[in-house]
Amino acid sequence: MNELTINLHTASETPLYEQIYQHIKREIQEGRITSGEKLPSSRSLCKYLEVSRSTVELAYEQLISEGYVEAVPCKGYFAAELEGMYRLDVVPALVGAEEKTEKKEWKYDFTPNGVDLNSFPYNVWRRLAKDSLLDDRAEMFRLGDSQGEYGLRSAISRYLYQARGVNAHPDQIIIGAGNDYLLMLLSTVIGQNHKVALENPTYKQAYRLFKSLSYDVCTVDMDEKGMKVANLKSSGADIAFVMPSHQYPLGIVMPMKRRMELLKWAAKDPARYIIEDDYDSEFRYKGKPIPALQGYDRWEKGIYIGTFSKSIAPSIRVSYMVLPAPLLKEFQKKSSFLSSTVSRVDQLILQKFIEDGHYERHLNRIRTLYKSRHDTLMGCLKTFQKICTISGENAGVHMLLHFAGDMTEEELIRKAAEKGVRVYGLSQYYIDPPDGLKPTIMLGYANISEDKMKEAVKLLEEAWK
Repeated sequence: MNELTINLHTASETPLYEQIYQHIKREIQEGRITSGEKLPSSRSLCKYLEVSRSTVELAYEQLISEGYVEAVPCKGYFAAELEGMYRLDVVPALVGAEEKTEKKEWKYDFTPNGVDLNSFPYNVWRRLAKDSLLDDRAEMFRLGDSQGEYGLRSAISRYLYQARGVNAHPDQIIIGAGNDYLLMLLSTVIGQNHKVALENPTYKQAYRLFKSLSYDVCTVDMDEKGMKVANLKSSGADIAFVMPSHQYPLGIVMPMKRRMELLKWAAKDPARYIIEDDYDSEFRYKGKPIPALQGYDRWEKGIYIGTFSKSIAPSIRVSYMVLPAPLLKEFQKKSSFLSSTVSRVDQLILQKFIEDGHYERHLNRIRTLYKSRHDTLMGCLKTFQKICTISGENAGVHMLLHFAGDMTEEELIRKAAEKGVRVYGLSQYYIDPPDGLKPTIMLGYANISEDKMKEAVKLLEEAWK
């Protein structure tokens, strides 16, 4: 070994033994020290480097323990044979880290998936969290009910009945950390021998999830009333995944007649079910909230899924699923041994948040805020009347701009980006894009202030004029 290549830095925070260890390790990894090559003795190396013998011996001990060096009695230290050794100096994760640091910074972002986190009730949540842990509650840190805490399920049951017309006994409710987990759990309950139909366009995360779970998946076209039941019948699917109260991304509200057609389709076969994703029904700006499809289900065919991610905060990670009685029995047979994925402490906090009226007050505040932003955006977009039409503006936290000009969707997005404004194309939500699809831009307004919104729309006007 060429001892002169070891350059120790006495002023470094890295210990001297670690510098020696790292140097020899790197020389072996890169092949400059070959397998079986003898290394200097600890005595000669410490003299050359002018360090204590214990420092060198500590470096050698680390190399031996990791398998880079072998100690042969009465002969000394030798580089170990490391055929096919993994190159630790080439770490793919570093490439990803570099890419993240180069992420484009936007002046304004009209994400349709935003939530106004500035409106999160920090003080209330902090107090409830503190109160939950004031007493000696060792039981709160043990595993709880597989379906979630009964108190929280009871609170959700009452809320769903009052706000959404959902008929759900607490025993029918399962708490889980996000809709994705609940859908995976559902797959263990209903089994894999199903074909799932989703709306087109749709929430792509659900599509990807069903595909990853090895389901036969198809899409069904929509009209202005939602999923076409006639097309659903001909698809061969026995499970329909729909968003009847506010379809994402089109914002369509399914009328009662179409809902009943869907329920009657499910009732004709024991294997058929409807998964109703009610992700943001709390936000509606015209008329009363639309009752959930589940409330009209007398055949026990509806599987209702909701979440607090949109109404409170994404990081809360508390979702819930209401199972009809036949599937609840299957859950108890197949999956009741699983532990809840939401901590009991978080469940208690959310339970108190709902029971003490904080959730209702929070919803009222956030509705008022989103309504104001909705109205501001609609006002700003009046100047766009000549180049586009607006839809999906009566509910949710985004709206659609349909363009009839010569610019493609890609051009609209690119020109907006040149002004530092991020917008989103509708086409990315289609599994099977139809022919003649008009360029359509989605503008979300949940996490952009009204002042910034006005500035951003002016830039869009310049970009698209």
